[in-house]
Amino acid sequence: MSDQIKFIVDSLNKEPFRKNYNLITFDSLEPMQLLQVLSDVLAEIDPKQLVDIREEMPEQTAKRMLNLLGILKYKASGNATDMSTFRQGLVIGSKPVIYPVLHWLLQRPNELKKRAYLARFLIKLEVPTEFLQDETVADTNKQYEELMETFKTLHKEYEQLKTSGYSTAEIRKDISAMEEEKDQLIKRVEHLKKRVETAQNHQWMIKIAWQLRVEKEREEYLAQQKQEQKNQLFHAVQRLQRVQNQLKGMRQTAADAKPESLMKRLEAEIKFNLYMVTEKFPKEIENKKKELHFLQKVVSEPAMGHSDLLELESKINEVNTEVNQLIEKKVMRNEPIEGKLSLYRQQASIISHKKEAKAEELQEAKEKLASLEREASVKRNQTREFDGTEVLKGDEFKQYVNKLRSKSTVFKKKRQIIAELKAEFGLLQRTEELLKQRHENIQRQLETMEEKRGVSGYSYTQEELERVSALKSEVDEMKGRTLDDMSEMVKKLNSLVSEKKSALSSVIKELRQLRQKCQEVRRLREECLQEESRYHYTNCMIKNLEVQLRRATDEMKAYISSDQQEKRKAIREQYTKNIAEQENLGKKLREKQKVVRESHGPNMKQAKMWRDLEQLMECKKLCFLKQQSQTSIGQVIQEGGEDRLIL
Repeated sequence: MSDQIKFIVDSLNKEPFRKNYNLITFDSLEPMQLLQVLSDVLAEIDPKQLVDIREEMPEQTAKRMLNLLGILKYKASGNATDMSTFRQGLVIGSKPVIYPVLHWLLQRPNELKKRAYLARFLIKLEVPTEFLQDETVADTNKQYEELMETFKTLHKEYEQLKTSGYSTAEIRKDISAMEEEKDQLIKRVEHLKKRVETAQNHQWMIKIAWQLRVEKEREEYLAQQKQEQKNQLFHAVQRLQRVQNQLKGMRQTAADAKPESLMKRLEAEIKFNLYMVTEKFPKEIENKKKELHFLQKVVSEPAMGHSDLLELESKINEVNTEVNQLIEKKVMRNEPIEGKLSLYRQQASIISHKKEAKAEELQEAKEKLASLEREASVKRNQTREFDGTEVLKGDEFKQYVNKLRSKSTVFKKKRQIIAELKAEFGLLQRTEELLKQRHENIQRQLETMEEKRGVSGYSYTQEELERVSALKSEVDEMKGRTLDDMSEMVKKLNSLVSEKKSALSSVIKELRQLRQKCQEVRRLREECLQEESRYHYTNCMIKNLEVQLRRATDEMKAYISSDQQEKRKAIREQYTKNIAEQENLGKKLREKQKVVRESHGPNMKQAKMWRDLEQLMECKKLCFLKQQSQTSIGQVIQEGGEDRLIL
């Protein structure tokens, strides 16, 4: 245990905690202070845990810590009773519970940070099967699972890249490539400067280009601001719709409720609360006080040795034997009144236990009902955000089902009618094809008969003449009817125009007056809208100023506060810390720049010498190869018809 406390103290004295504890001061911490230390360690692993436990209920603190420890896969030793003891110890800040947790957390902070980060994206949200029957919810859940798998693959690739690293040769190669690119860019800049300087008004053109770049950057910034404001407006509208829907639902429930049912519900709640206040909670408080008194007594007693334990065991055995003897005497007496009283006592204790169990079941059922109602409201809001429609309930859902059934019957009837029409259409189409074939056959027979008689084309010419004469007669009839209709139409229009003029004369006078009034109303409405917008703008500015004033007050309180934890939360302290870190970083970078600048010239000179040496060696190599190729291996002499080789 001492080694464990020593490790905890050493870890808390290092970065990033810097607590300045020793073994005595750490062991003398109160339970609230010890819980705050545990909360600070958890906040270093997960920044969401940065909470002042003085501003938080003990149950919320225990629930928050247990949730994170479950995500981090902390396993407390022991069975179910030990787990309940662990939870109680976490609530009251017990040292035997807190010390092992701190020791386990401080042994592996980097691993736990990674696990907490991954838990934000990889803890799957379980959706009930009845909600997954909706296509929109099912598609959204599928996209959610696909995104989770994508995150897993990307994180694996990131870890592989992080652990792979680069060799010094690759880094040198990259540095040389960047230096070459730098030289090329310098040459291009100088070339462009020369080209620009030859042009007229080049200073004015440079100024205009600079202004254009500034305006483009400003345009991008304004577009980004516009998009952010659109997103904020969209979220605000969604929040407003959710609140309006909640208000509507509450009004409906209030309107549907009857006084009798409300009174019965209130009476039942009052009875239950009276039982909890007068019977259950006092018993629990009394038991807790007894347990606390017993624990304080145990803590105040000195440490016991083996002999003390043996003495206590002997006393316990003696007391047990005395109790057994008293029980035997009581059984031997066999008093009937005591038997009846014991029976009644047993029944009363059984009834009280049942009552307590039912009260606990009722409390659990209420909590479960409240959680289910919260979950249902969340799901209702999610479905409303997906498609913008309300979730049907009760009678509305039954009406919707009945409508669907009636529509399905109508659809089946219409589908049957369409099938019959399709069959009739196919029959008529086949009849039309047969009649066309028959007509073509008759036409061919008629043409052959005309050719035999020497009057080919007679039937076609006669049909054309009949068609033209019929068309001519129709056109003549249409012309006559059109002239008569036009004359009657002109008369009717003239009479209608005169009637409308006489009827509209008074209306036109009234319309002129109404136009003047409409212009005045429009002007007044515009003024009203301007004043209303000015009023809303002023309210928004006042709210912004109040928020800024509240922030300034909180900042001043945190800065003036004597608590170091509160001072660390101050924005001034954070900015001071960031400025110091940036100054140190800038100092290191300037030193690095100085070293690079000092070694740049000699390095470039050395590189040039190496290149010259390489060219010199290449030249020597070429000369040597050329000399070898030109050197004669031997001479061939012809004497007496024979060839001789002289080396």
